[in-house]
Amino acid sequence: MQENRPGLDGCYAVIFTSVRTDCDNGYAEAATRMLELARSMPGFLGVESAREEVGVTVSYWESLDAIRAWRDHPEHLAAQARGRADWYRNFTTRVCKVLRSSVFPEP
Repeated sequence: MQENRPGLDGCYAVIFTSVRTDCDNGYAEAATRMLELARSMPGFLGVESAREEVGVTVSYWESLDAIRAWRDHPEHLAAQARGRADWYRNFTTRVCKVLRSSVFPEP
């Protein structure tokens, strides 16, 4: 999945890498809902995601305040707790400043 657009220089990226457990109980529905919810959040700019043995999701945000609001949203907090309890063997979250971006082919 890719929703990224050119012109993201200066924004922030949240990089979420994960290894799943074998439990799938409600995961697909929750992932769909979290994407829907993220898209509705002020400051959300886009998302890119891929999954093999390790899943990688990168979401883009206008500000650190927007990222904090996403992190602390009650529905997202509930999904985070469920992820720790059921869906993820391990995960890492990184917040980075995007200094430069380029796209091929150029639009």
